[in-house]
Amino acid sequence: MADRQSNAFAAGASGGPVNASGTSERNELWYYAIALIIGVLGGAVGAAFHLSLDGITATYSRLIEAVGGSGIAILIAIPLSAGMAVLAAFLVRKYAPETAGSGIQEIEGAMEGEREVRWFRALWVKFTGGLLALGSGMVLGREGPTIHLGAAVARGVTAQTNLPTQDQRGLLAAGAAAGLAAAFNAPLAAIVFITEEMQRQFPFRRHTYVGLIVAAIASAIVAETLAGRRPLIEIPVTEMPFSVLPLMVLLGALVGGLGVLFNQLLLRSLNTVDKMPARLWWLPALAVGGASGLLFVTFPEAVHGGERFVLQMSALDLSVVALILLCVLRFAGSVMSYSTGVPGGIFAPMLAIAASLGLAVGAVSHDVIPVDNVEHACAIIAMGAFFTASVRAPVVAVILVMELTNAYALLLPLLVACVSASIAAQVLNGQPIYELLLERTLRKARQA
Repeated sequence: MADRQSNAFAAGASGGPVNASGTSERNELWYYAIALIIGVLGGAVGAAFHLSLDGITATYSRLIEAVGGSGIAILIAIPLSAGMAVLAAFLVRKYAPETAGSGIQEIEGAMEGEREVRWFRALWVKFTGGLLALGSGMVLGREGPTIHLGAAVARGVTAQTNLPTQDQRGLLAAGAAAGLAAAFNAPLAAIVFITEEMQRQFPFRRHTYVGLIVAAIASAIVAETLAGRRPLIEIPVTEMPFSVLPLMVLLGALVGGLGVLFNQLLLRSLNTVDKMPARLWWLPALAVGGASGLLFVTFPEAVHGGERFVLQMSALDLSVVALILLCVLRFAGSVMSYSTGVPGGIFAPMLAIAASLGLAVGAVSHDVIPVDNVEHACAIIAMGAFFTASVRAPVVAVILVMELTNAYALLLPLLVACVSASIAAQVLNGQPIYELLLERTLRKARQA
């Protein structure tokens, strides 16, 4: 009985019949209304972030093009990107250290009652710092900032209510889902991500689950209305014959091992930066930002989160060697960019890393398996396998890739590759990246 009473929306509320969870139907409707508000605001903030980032990136590109010669462009791009990265790191360090990285682990910690969401600080630091970091060309995804921004919006809204703790945490998760839905225009993947990745923290009740769905849908609608529909990865693919399934098993295992390595190196890189003298906090951002500026001019496919590369990969004509080099550069760039402590996610970089490797594997295997568009199929399937190995959320991986690519003809081989990647990660003792990041965050907080 005490547990049921704790889930009532407000002390003394009597909004009609009480359901099995101890919550009145009228209060459930009030909860859904709050979730709708969070979804609308989260979608609007996410759209503003996307439009602002697109504007910064376009301005940067026009500046480099206007300069002309590559030598002069490099001399401009290196200090410009380095300066933007250092300023982003400064904002985080000075005003809101919790906004470093993707923010997903911070939301999970808050849902466990271990972390505080200072919503106003998180909003402006994550927004501004994210624009600077991603605009500099660092290999980070825009979904990290939008997820944290959506959760910050949710905290700002619920702070004005007297909702019980569990319901506030449910709406915090709804805000995170709204942010992810705005990032990829993939509301279903956002819903499943919360329920699969945050299953330990998410307070499963009927109204919290429906509220999660409401927020994700509202965010996707608002973001699409304001910023336009984020383009699907339209790659020509056809249904693959069963003869390609052994290749998908091998591809899944290969990418699964790469995903485990990615997680390990990401944590090691973060720990290495932590051991540096505090007075040199600016050095990693300066170095990685400068390198991003150099690549922005010399090898533009290797910078930014990778959304543009993934969207355009069907039109790119890169050799196998160039694709492998691109995979290596993006892998290293993502690990080093994340370790600098600037705002940014790893979803989009994962997709680009996997896509480049998948294209290379598909190109090599085409002579052995002469199937039309096998290269593009391998690229799409590798994206799901890499995500599965790193995040250990195979259902999310499948849904996210399907929503992004509309390649439902590849559903069976994608499932096969994701299972293979998951088993490979388990055999290699890989741990889910966000669990590792959460443990690290909580450990550092307790030691402070």
